[in-house]
Amino acid sequence: MTAAAPEPQHGRGGPSFTDATPAQVRAALIPEEAEQFDREWRDVIARATEALDLTEVFQTLDSWRRVARITVAQGAEAHRALYRRAAARLTGAQVPPDEPLATTKARLRLA
Repeated sequence: MTAAAPEPQHGRGGPSFTDATPAQVRAALIPEEAEQFDREWRDVIARATEALDLTEVFQTLDSWRRVARITVAQGAEAHRALYRRAAARLTGAQVPPDEPLATTKARLRLA
């Protein structure tokens, strides 16, 4: 029998992902970002293995914890809409509501 993983702590405005595990963070992400998390996590773990330094691992996890917190607080579709609004403001162009997130992130130079 295994112990259940602890859930992210709840605070004002929803769950706090301050101490969330990588698995908890990944579970909170929208599918498009979960794929990006997987790629980045594997890369950073491989570099940490070679360098024997976890600094980048902790930085990456903290960054994704913020994304997870925002995603859970807003909901999946509102989270996607956040990127569309940012891209529209940055580029001055309309961003279709059905545009793939990867395309929207490319507009923002995040992909």
